[in-house]
Amino acid sequence: MPKPKGRRTKAQRKRELQQRGLLTAGALAVVLFLLWQSPWLLLGIAATAASGTIAWVLRTTHQRERAGDRTWRAQDRRMELERSMTVIDAMTWQDFEHYVAELCRRDGCTDVTVVGGSGDLAADILGNLPDGRRLVVQVKHYAPHRSVPSGDMQKFVGMAFAEHHADVALFVATCPFGKAAGELAARHNVVAINRNLFGSWNSGAGLESLIPLSGTGDGLRTRRNPRRGQAGTA
Repeated sequence: MPKPKGRRTKAQRKRELQQRGLLTAGALAVVLFLLWQSPWLLLGIAATAASGTIAWVLRTTHQRERAGDRTWRAQDRRMELERSMTVIDAMTWQDFEHYVAELCRRDGCTDVTVVGGSGDLAADILGNLPDGRRLVVQVKHYAPHRSVPSGDMQKFVGMAFAEHHADVALFVATCPFGKAAGELAARHNVVAINRNLFGSWNSGAGLESLIPLSGTGDGLRTRRNPRRGQAGTA
């Protein structure tokens, strides 16, 4: 019976393997001969390989050190933030209102006035952002384990724009916002600064950089005439 075309016999496969082995051995012999005749080439290859290995080791070590430094800095910042927030938690609510007002002044706000107290109509701080927009701030100094209830947000939403003519309504709390309160803030364009965002603000982040992180995503209304807004401070 004739063998199928294209199918190699065992002897043919053996011969092919032998030929490949001879070619490999010949190529290796040529390379060794060239290296023997040109030792500088061998030294060059060895030096290149050594340089590459050293460079790889140095790069890997540098990357590992940088990663360790970033981790250490992040841990140190978290610890510093916790220490700072511990001081904040120890404040009275009156001191915290004045502290928030100082943060507003630090970030360029003008005509900043603390008005919190009896009859404040749900506003604790009034002022203007650096670009002239009317800023109205509600401050809640609650324990970290609490959350801002929807009732507090309802009062602020009801008064910030209609009564105090806010362009930017800012609700600052030392705790998280409850789900309902957060949803109200988003629907009514109130910038909700929770404990984490306040920690960033307290650590040096600018107020205007935090405004887009809350509310509807931009937290910005059309600019009003600052003079008309100032009429609400009387």
